[in-house]
Amino acid sequence: MLQHAASNKMFLGDNAHLSIINEYLSQSYQKFRRFFQAACDVPELQDKFNVDEYSDLVTLTKPVIYISIGEIINTHTLLLDHQDAIAPEHNDPIHELLDDLGEVPTIESLIGEGAGNLNDPNKEALAKTEVSLTLTNKFDVPGDENAEMDARTILLNTKRLIVDVIRFQPGETLTEILETPATSEQETEHQRAMQRRAIRDAKTPDKMKKSKSVKEDSNLTLQEKKEKIQAGLKKLTELGAVNPKNRYQELINDIARDIRNQRRYRQRRKAELVKLQQTYAALNSKATFYGEQVDYYKSYIKTCLDNLASKGKVSKKPREMKGKKSKKISLKYTAARLHEKGVLLEIEELQVNQFKNVIFEISPTEEVGDFEVKAKFMGVQMETFMLHYQDLLQLQYEGVAVMKLFDRAKVNVNLLIFLLNKKFYGK
Repeated sequence: MLQHAASNKMFLGDNAHLSIINEYLSQSYQKFRRFFQAACDVPELQDKFNVDEYSDLVTLTKPVIYISIGEIINTHTLLLDHQDAIAPEHNDPIHELLDDLGEVPTIESLIGEGAGNLNDPNKEALAKTEVSLTLTNKFDVPGDENAEMDARTILLNTKRLIVDVIRFQPGETLTEILETPATSEQETEHQRAMQRRAIRDAKTPDKMKKSKSVKEDSNLTLQEKKEKIQAGLKKLTELGAVNPKNRYQELINDIARDIRNQRRYRQRRKAELVKLQQTYAALNSKATFYGEQVDYYKSYIKTCLDNLASKGKVSKKPREMKGKKSKKISLKYTAARLHEKGVLLEIEELQVNQFKNVIFEISPTEEVGDFEVKAKFMGVQMETFMLHYQDLLQLQYEGVAVMKLFDRAKVNVNLLIFLLNKKFYGK
């Protein structure tokens, strides 16, 4: 009964004896329809979740959702079946996302299992497997924002110049105005207006003054402004922002709407300013948070290095330390010995049989985790290199196997860390 009422399906044919309730089903269908319409009437995502175009900038962690494998497949299927209704505009980003995703995946392809039997009883359980997905903006590509901003800037500058020109040189169409030379009277009137604007702008506080490019445009003649408008229109046409076939009528209509909606724009700018101030405060809070995190990690790493250093000292023979002042440990190795250990790989412009003439001396400095490496060739002091233990750990973390000392000696990062741990940190 409920299924018939929800789908507006009447009892006919073999079920004609139930046709007496068809009218009731039809009435119930309208109730169902009103209910579903009310259920679908939801607030905008931005209002519901209190997000805007700046939210990604101020969030400390990327959003994570928890969803089952079955829900992923069902959502993908529904999006493909109804994408034209969901996103009627052909340039909607959801079309590109769905094209990239391709066909609806199977449970096996999502969880990495081999193709199983369609009647496998475990399949239903696998579909209920819940996964966590970290959300990332696919379109957040460096450079794209700048390109969009450039197009917007060109459009705004072009519209502003058009307003300046048509105030002093009227015409039937924008194309006609741009192609008709300005008279001397129009140029004079324009020049006077720009001078009055300059005097007015001079009294404006520095923080509220217009950009340098706007001030430079004020010094242009009518003809120069028209040339700049034509250059801007050419770029906008290439970007698909304007259409020259209708003599840029859409652009003129857009300017007319801007003039008509100035009050609304001011209110919107005021709201935008409040939003930007909130974003600025949130960004400062985020910067403070990360600064505190960095300080904490630095302090933690320093404590770890201090503990390693003290552990290395304790591991030395206690009898030798009694009655003696603590003395810095210094390691001396020939290049040949380090080469045997696998620490030293090569020295540029030096043969292996000459490695015995090179001596490396490694000494800890006052700063925990920093080592001074000195190189001697046949007893003559050559160079000194500051080696930072944290840098070695970073290279190891990044998977860098080889690094250079003195810009000539190539060493194995992992074995060098092992040597320092063994000799200085007692590991």
